[in-house]
Amino acid sequence: AELRKASKRLSCHKRYKIQKKIREHHRKVRKEAKKRGRKKPKKDPGVPSAAPFKEELLREAEQRKQRLEELKQKQKLNRQKEHEKKRKLEAKKNAAKIQEKAEGKESSGKSKAKTKKLLNKNSKKSFCRELQKVIEASDVVLEVLDARDPMGCRCPQLEQAVTCSGGNKKLLLVLNKTDLVPKENLEKWLNYLKKEFPTVAFKSATLMKDRTMEQVTKRRARVDLSRTTECFGSKCLVKLLQEYGKAQNKAIQVGVVGFPNVGKSSIINSLKGVRACNVGLTRGVTKSMQIVHIDKQTKMLDSPSIIADPSNSVLALALRNIIDTEESGSADVLEAVDAILNHCSKQQVTIYYNIPDFSNTEEFLTLLAQKRGMLKKGGVPDLENVAKLLLCDWTGAKISYHSQPPGSWRPPPYLTEKKIAEMQECFNLNKLEEENNITVQALKYPSPASSIIFQSTGMVNGTIEENKVIEETSEWENLETSKEGDTEEEDFTESDDDPDDVEEEEEMDVKEVNQALAVISLTHFLSLESEHSNSLSLNLDKAADEDDAYDFNTDYV
Repeated sequence: AELRKASKRLSCHKRYKIQKKIREHHRKVRKEAKKRGRKKPKKDPGVPSAAPFKEELLREAEQRKQRLEELKQKQKLNRQKEHEKKRKLEAKKNAAKIQEKAEGKESSGKSKAKTKKLLNKNSKKSFCRELQKVIEASDVVLEVLDARDPMGCRCPQLEQAVTCSGGNKKLLLVLNKTDLVPKENLEKWLNYLKKEFPTVAFKSATLMKDRTMEQVTKRRARVDLSRTTECFGSKCLVKLLQEYGKAQNKAIQVGVVGFPNVGKSSIINSLKGVRACNVGLTRGVTKSMQIVHIDKQTKMLDSPSIIADPSNSVLALALRNIIDTEESGSADVLEAVDAILNHCSKQQVTIYYNIPDFSNTEEFLTLLAQKRGMLKKGGVPDLENVAKLLLCDWTGAKISYHSQPPGSWRPPPYLTEKKIAEMQECFNLNKLEEENNITVQALKYPSPASSIIFQSTGMVNGTIEENKVIEETSEWENLETSKEGDTEEEDFTESDDDPDDVEEEEEMDVKEVNQALAVISLTHFLSLESEHSNSLSLNLDKAADEDDAYDFNTDYV
């Protein structure tokens, strides 16, 4: 049975009561209006019949009325035309996008070939070529080691090339990031490494003053640069190089070499006192040789990173290979994290990251993602991005971990007693040891309990000869030019006492690359548009005539 609507009938008592209230309200309104006094709207009297030029005034009023109507019609037409233009432009854009997707495969091959020529500085062969330049031009070669894993930062191919090159070329070891390991561990490594080469303990400045920093300090007065710009070991290293220059009685060139993220450019910036070289967490920031003048007798040569050989272990490639974590695949990143966790103390890792116990790498990354809030849509943990973040932490200067030196000293096969004596000649080793002790006493160290114990895999094989490099096209062709703009450098730049000149030259080089890429993409787009512009315009005009026919004589409002 259907439900009946409620009746709107009222009882007589209620209806009479409502009518009474209405009468009272009307009475009150009339009373108030009587008090205020009625103001009737003034009517337009029009033009009096006796007024002179009455016909002319009426004609002018009629013309004014017509002009207003014409103006309204023009505005209406303009709005319609603008609307049609927008529709046609949107249709063209959509058609162009569809066409680009259809012919994307053909154009990608041509554009990649052109960009590869422009971005040849990113190739591994170019890195090796620039590294060879630095080694050949240097009188002293500084091999920079990460104090957390010094043996894992040594390259036997590089050491052999320098020691066997002849020409009185010297090799020094610089133990950087010494503030990230316990004091006892640092002393052990200094005692171990000094048996082979003269070793300098160093802590580079993490933030250098430059033009950008001046603006930051003006905006935010609370930025404290005193703590972040502290540097230890710079005086010791400069004195050592100056004494060697005096012994040779000539101006010397000092090459700075090493694997990615060991702090090569940071050491040069610390010695110079300003930001003369680009630095960053990304691996492979330095792409070409760069000369920085420390004083009249000393020039520093910054070099690209050593290329790790693919035959190395997974752990060595994870920490020392030139990879871009943003472009690398998820499988490679997860494999690298798995290798790092397998060489660490599980208990210390859980304490450091403040997460519960885990059974495998995937579970560890899931717990870490949940703790840091790195979740995808639907609350799914973002394992790939967490793995990339962890890799950056372990290669950067964030996590404190340390490895133990070998129990017994065994020199590499290319190092004989004669070679060791040659490398230590012309250096005051006693004075160097005293300066290292001063540096060790001045630094602040993490406690042994808070530093993660790490098992090193030993020396890492590197490729320093151009003809032995195996290019990985997938890794280098996909580099973004926006990242190139932040870190691109000149093929061969010299910076005297003014680092601004270096930055200006870098900016010019970046502009040329970006302009060339813009020309390539623009020509491709125009060629696509010219092929289909005629057919598109005809179709659109027909559609506009058929569908958008508008009768302006009819008022639809």
